[in-house]
Amino acid sequence: MNLYEHTIIARQDASPSEIKQLTEKYSKIIEKNNGEVVKMENWGLLNLSHEIKKNKKGSYIHFKLKGNGSVIDELEKNEAIDKKLLRYLTIKVKNFDLETNYFAKREEREDINKKENNSN
Repeated sequence: MNLYEHTIIARQDASPSEIKQLTEKYSKIIEKNNGEVVKMENWGLLNLSHEIKKNKKGSYIHFKLKGNGSVIDELEKNEAIDKKLLRYLTIKVKNFDLETNYFAKREEREDINKKENNSN
């Protein structure tokens, strides 16, 4: 099985319930095609570097998944026709970084680092 990191960007006007529906929809597609979601992160509403389809912001959802190429083909086929999505990106990786949460607030990251250092 290959390891992939897959990120989708939903429209800025998507409600939290629509974001939850999107994550469930794409998680089911992954599992239906013999893939496995190792970790799912909701990075929240972030600024886009440039305007996409009249949107200046987007809701980012990031999946770390195991599977073969057919899982990615099926995911991207469904995402290409989904009107709620602005963009998607899949990257094949050698291993996952499951420890670091890059989009946590700075205070949360510092608290986690302090706890790790105190336990050593």
